[in-house]
Amino acid sequence: MECRGKILIVDDNQDILLSLNMLLKPWVEAIRVISTPERIIEFMDSFQPDVILLDMNFRKDMVSGEEGYEWLARILEHDPTSVVVFMTAYISTEKTVRAIRAGALDFIAKPWDNKKMLEVVHSAVDMKRSKMAQIQAQESEDQKGAETLADGSNFIGESPQILELKSRMGRVARTDANVLITGENGTGKDVLARELHRLSKRGDQPFVSIDLGCVHEQLFESELFGHVKGAFTGAHTAKQGRVQQANGGTLFLDEIGNLSLPMQQKLLTVIERREVSPVGSNQVQRVDIRIVAATNANLHERVAEGTFREDLLYRLNTIEMHIPPLRERGEDIMLLARHFLARYAEKHGGEVRDFTAREEAKLMAHSWYGNVRELQHSVERWIIDPHAPLVTESMKQTKPESIYDTLNLEDIERLAIRKALEQANGNMKQAAELLGITRYALYRKIDKHGI
Repeated sequence: MECRGKILIVDDNQDILLSLNMLLKPWVEAIRVISTPERIIEFMDSFQPDVILLDMNFRKDMVSGEEGYEWLARILEHDPTSVVVFMTAYISTEKTVRAIRAGALDFIAKPWDNKKMLEVVHSAVDMKRSKMAQIQAQESEDQKGAETLADGSNFIGESPQILELKSRMGRVARTDANVLITGENGTGKDVLARELHRLSKRGDQPFVSIDLGCVHEQLFESELFGHVKGAFTGAHTAKQGRVQQANGGTLFLDEIGNLSLPMQQKLLTVIERREVSPVGSNQVQRVDIRIVAATNANLHERVAEGTFREDLLYRLNTIEMHIPPLRERGEDIMLLARHFLARYAEKHGGEVRDFTAREEAKLMAHSWYGNVRELQHSVERWIIDPHAPLVTESMKQTKPESIYDTLNLEDIERLAIRKALEQANGNMKQAAELLGITRYALYRKIDKHGI
């Protein structure tokens, strides 16, 4: 571990300050220690630390950690780029989740393991340097990023929702933040994940994808972390896991909502420590990966139900990006249809022509509950067999004509959302206003009802 970084340690215990000073001094550029949090802002301005190690309790007999949260808020208000690592002897999952949500990078339990402390400080310094580099490069790269998206993006669309998503994509791609992509099946979550990787500084490194919905629980560790020869019956050769394969690049975890709680715990450990041990081995391997996850499930509801770990969710969704369903994207339907028309005409040797007005009307009127994937398959099938219907009846879904056709509250809410979307011509902001809810709440209800 190379020597770098300036560290500010804040703790009212002089023994803690002395011990940390001795431990970290050989490995960092400079250290300052203070025993009262009231001087934090002063040292932030004069010393400009890369990392702040902050105790959570300062008053006698206090164990709640509230002081730590209060000072974290003040630190981030003074400098949003600050990197803070909490320290406490009273650790719990609830505190860990709250700390991460409040903006802390990590959590160290007292008494600490020296190796773990050094690794956390090292990672924290890297995070600070990365933040500063991103800020310094932001203005000069914004225009470049916009041109890259306009000229080379594989994420097709010009609707307001997609243009906004592309703008965010350009900014998010330049960071190493974990990303959670949400959206219905077939909306293109895997395409967005690959675009984030392509536009990132890891773009020339591996992009490794795994569909967690297809991984059996008994094979989970072997698939993700690999195994050594003879680790279990049938392990005739050693195998490198997906995590190791993605080292230096991006690991895409598709269908993250399908993980069982035991599998979630194992994944959380890897995300927190950035290290894995192959099955059958005691050797720890460090990995440098960016994690992009995707799901069509409402993970916030899963957390409330107790089927998804809250701490894992907040590790995954540092940035959350939602892809709207195709039926809300207006003219994007025809952009995508013509894209697939050209692709499959070339692939299958079909006739290259544009859609007639009647065909275009059919495409625009269809609900596309299978989203982009359904559209893609429809156009390919039509190219192969021009006599086949472009949009088949079996693909359409029926629904009551009016909310007065049912007294079921779930159905009424579903119908009200559809009616609002129709009146707003797919504009999510206007639809949310018609319903008297926030746009974020509307996204969640759309996901809930599978609209």
